[in-house]
Amino acid sequence: MFLRLVADSFTRRPKRKMLTLAALALGMAVATAALTVSLDVGDRLAQEFRSLGANLLVTPQADSLPLEIGGVDYRPANAGAYLPEADLGKLKTIFWRFNIKAFAPILEVPTTFVKGRLGGGPLEPPPGLQSTIRRENATLIGTWVHHDVQIPDGTVYTTGVENTNPWWQIEGRWFAEGANEAVIGKDLAKREGLGVGSEIVLGMDTPGFDTPWPVKVVGILSSGGEEDNAVLVTLHMAQRLAQKPGMYRKLYVSALTKPEDAFGRKDPKTMTQAEFDRWYCSPYISAIALQISQELKGTDVRVIRRVAEGEGTILTRVRTLLWLVTFAALLAAALAVGASAAASVIERRTEIGLMKALGAGSGLVGVLLAAEQLLVAFVGGGIGYAVGILLARLLGEKIFGFTPEPKLFLLFIVLVLASLITLLGSAYPLRRASQYDPAPILRGE
Repeated sequence: MFLRLVADSFTRRPKRKMLTLAALALGMAVATAALTVSLDVGDRLAQEFRSLGANLLVTPQADSLPLEIGGVDYRPANAGAYLPEADLGKLKTIFWRFNIKAFAPILEVPTTFVKGRLGGGPLEPPPGLQSTIRRENATLIGTWVHHDVQIPDGTVYTTGVENTNPWWQIEGRWFAEGANEAVIGKDLAKREGLGVGSEIVLGMDTPGFDTPWPVKVVGILSSGGEEDNAVLVTLHMAQRLAQKPGMYRKLYVSALTKPEDAFGRKDPKTMTQAEFDRWYCSPYISAIALQISQELKGTDVRVIRRVAEGEGTILTRVRTLLWLVTFAALLAAALAVGASAAASVIERRTEIGLMKALGAGSGLVGVLLAAEQLLVAFVGGGIGYAVGILLARLLGEKIFGFTPEPKLFLLFIVLVLASLITLLGSAYPLRRASQYDPAPILRGE
């Protein structure tokens, strides 16, 4: 009998029920879309943020150790310890190895160069030009572009500066591994009148160095940084010129991370063992930095804060916006359901009075009306979920550039939210209905 009364009430007054269903379905659709996008937007934006460049910098630990005696800092300025290139494969063996998206070693050394390939050999200027030969000073940067790294598990990983610095613009192309080719910065090229196809002879002011290296310029680099005044070559070539075989000075690492919250910013030294395990097994950038320093012995791993904090700030604001939109949609749905429930109770005042006159208690009347509202909530929530999935795909493709996958567990969450919103919105009208006195109602007062 109870179920019959609930079903009968649902089929009567179809216009009011459709209005309630529409308001509830709209609110649940917005909530579904926001929740669906929010669950995937973190990973997607993290991928997009890699276009901001590397977020970790690895340098020799010796460069970071203070050496102060009697108040005087005796640490050599940029003197330089070096790191072994052979250890770089270990980066892909840390706990968060799949979050390491790219890395590129850098070896910077001062160099000189002469424009043009001179005479019959690199050291023999054409007759009559000895007095006009002028060596230019520049910074030589050795790095990787498309370099295969041997991983200890036997696999090969290809990485390079194109992945750690994707915003760099090249006119022409990058140098090839093993070729006598170079890329020069746009400011240096403009100042010296060099272009793609030019030839220069690299040299060193290092004592004992007497073997210049002729290279062909195959690209002009625009980076917006100090590289615009440098000559870029393969790491192997820079090592040969600097007489530092198999070594590098610093390493840029691009890693997928999650924004650091209050827990992620805690000092690991002050954590309990349980807290440390939780922190270590979370992709916080500080946790990944610690794991890298444990694998690459003798290194100091620093977070490039302007990149990491920018990523966290943007992601937090996007998620906050989605949660605010969800809250606003749920609040609007609750108000609409409350208004509809209040109007329905007023219309059914005589029916409620008759039920109470026939012996129905206040509790039974309240349960009956609440059951009717829950039926509306389940139907409206189901419709809202279906519409929300379509809306999430539209938002994902048009705004964030990806298609979020529907998640079945969200249907359960949406149905629970719809039930809570419906009960909260109609709580006051249902309470008034359960307190009606049947006598005045039946007298027509």
